[in-house]
Amino acid sequence: MAESRQGPSGGVQYLQVDVDDSGQRLDNYLMRKLRGVPKTRLYRALRRGEVRVNKGRVKAGYRLVAGDRVRIPPLRLPAAQEPAALPRYWAQLLQQRIVYEDGDLLVINKPSGLAVHGGSGLSFGLIEGLRRLRPEDRYLELVHRLDRDTSGLILIARRPAILRELHRQLREVRVDKRYRALVCGRWPRRLGRVDAPLEKNVLKSGERMVRVSQEGKRAVTEFSVLERFGDATLLEAKPVTGRTHQIRVHAQHAGCPLMGDEKYASDRALALGREMGLKRLFLHASQLRFSLPNTGPLELSADLDPDLEIILEKLRN
Repeated sequence: MAESRQGPSGGVQYLQVDVDDSGQRLDNYLMRKLRGVPKTRLYRALRRGEVRVNKGRVKAGYRLVAGDRVRIPPLRLPAAQEPAALPRYWAQLLQQRIVYEDGDLLVINKPSGLAVHGGSGLSFGLIEGLRRLRPEDRYLELVHRLDRDTSGLILIARRPAILRELHRQLREVRVDKRYRALVCGRWPRRLGRVDAPLEKNVLKSGERMVRVSQEGKRAVTEFSVLERFGDATLLEAKPVTGRTHQIRVHAQHAGCPLMGDEKYASDRALALGREMGLKRLFLHASQLRFSLPNTGPLELSADLDPDLEIILEKLRN
């Protein structure tokens, strides 16, 4: 347990870094320890040398070592507000959708419609909901993200060391992620891999869009056909890189946009989805394979939600 001492009236605070936090960047450590303090204020304190480690000035990217003593100046927090209670429906749903749990990791089958983070008018997201549901958990952090409308498996680290390890594996493409996606049209028979760079754009309305562009970052997705229907194809998608909206934009680029994709699908694809009763994006993170030091290889899966299975049954009949 990290030592924490604070002077009277919210004065200077001293934290001693424990083994679990060793190797973490100083700025990330501070943001986790000082929730509610604006990022701009934290970085200003770092630039001015108000935050010290072992009595010396350090940069935001300094990697902490177990035993380091961090001096934190008095930082004015916004007026404390009691977090809104987690609605009973969401509390029950999140509890039911825990797929795997051990001392290092929590794996959730995220429902469609729930953002991973609160903000932008949302009182809570997945991570805030889990923290309210499990107040006894000292540490819960997202390992990766899923779009709000995407359902399926998402990893939550319960220790900083596990977060760092899984981030390393993601960078080195050692986490095998598979998705189920229903696209409009007949997927080209010989198209098993889309290698097309992606670029983020922000429209005048503030909406974030992604497009294929030679000015963008390299993005690769592998696709395989699971089932063919008259006007649609069920695919397994494996993102080799992890760009925003990657599967959705690569499918659109291939001429077969995802069913129910309000952002990237054609009018025809949206109309076809509505005819079948589809009310959400048909994209589901169905499988994860990776390995952790304490548990060894893990292979986790999550079946399609019933609302998506109903669409497939309609297509089969």
